[in-house]
Amino acid sequence: MKSWKPDHRSVAATGRLRQTLLLFSLAVAVLLAACGTTSSSSGVSPAETALPAPTSLPAAPASLTSSGEMAPVEAEPQLPATVVDYKGEQVTITSIERIVSLNGDITEIIFALGMGEYVVGVDSSATYPPERTKTLPNIGYQRRLSAEGILSLNPTLVIGDEAAGPPETLAQIRAAGVPLAITADPPSLDAPQQKIRFVAQALGIPQRGERLAARVEAEIAAARDLAQRIANPPHVLFLYLRGTDVQQVAGRNTPVDVMIAAAGGINAAADAGIVEFKPLSPEVVIAAQPDVLLVLDKGLESVGGVDGLLKIPGLADTPAGRQRRIIALDDLYLLGMGPRTGQALTDLTIAFYDAAQGSRP
Repeated sequence: MKSWKPDHRSVAATGRLRQTLLLFSLAVAVLLAACGTTSSSSGVSPAETALPAPTSLPAAPASLTSSGEMAPVEAEPQLPATVVDYKGEQVTITSIERIVSLNGDITEIIFALGMGEYVVGVDSSATYPPERTKTLPNIGYQRRLSAEGILSLNPTLVIGDEAAGPPETLAQIRAAGVPLAITADPPSLDAPQQKIRFVAQALGIPQRGERLAARVEAEIAAARDLAQRIANPPHVLFLYLRGTDVQQVAGRNTPVDVMIAAAGGINAAADAGIVEFKPLSPEVVIAAQPDVLLVLDKGLESVGGVDGLLKIPGLADTPAGRQRRIIALDDLYLLGMGPRTGQALTDLTIAFYDAAQGSRP
């Protein structure tokens, strides 16, 4: 039975991803050929796996720049633009000269659409593209925002998803007369396309949004097709960790539940009857008996790496703990439901395939 070494802290940092991206590029290139577009690889390096690989990567798409943004294809945004927010209310945008983005996924979408130059403020969950988001003023964490900090940036548009808050902060922004566009963010694989189209419409570039949404949809479809090759789905326990203070598992009705299922795994927490997020406990671990532990990079770091993770009561005695089968991915990459969701699904699928070779019969 193959064991995963403790230095395999991130799927995105290991040789496993070269294989991932080769498979991903081939599958997506075939799907996108029908609609006249091409796909791009994420540029990370994957490890050896039992899945066969093509011998070369397709050429990088002309529609993407080196920073991961789409090259401008429309001369000017078409404004004013009107969107319907997640509560069914119309919001009209007349200027995008100064955009404040409230959530990391929305920020990533703005940059993927090639409109990052208009962003003047982001929240702390905005980590991609790193070379751009690190240089922008930070307005705090998406769920604990302050209206004063946002309004001090003189925004002409404040945009986010329904995770942004608290509600009183959003109310203050509206009261100040600044257009506030908030989109739904359902725990669904339709969410990336929905959010992309919403953001693109708000920025006056709907055609560009349609192209990006179509590309992401094709990437997700390719990843799901790849997942069908897993004949023995591993039981996967997702742990949301922030040191010893916050340790939770994710059951049904969560984005990670959607990702695990689409990548060919079984959510061990959901299988044990857990809904949404619940505290991690030895009882939960015993009921779940996971073949794989799935964590976020920041969470793994917060508990002291793999060795620290396996000191959490019960985890070392699970099939995943005994074999040190631990997958760690970047927070926004795995849970953002954004432009890279298809790529994250492919990475998960390869890792689950690998784990399935030694999982329960």
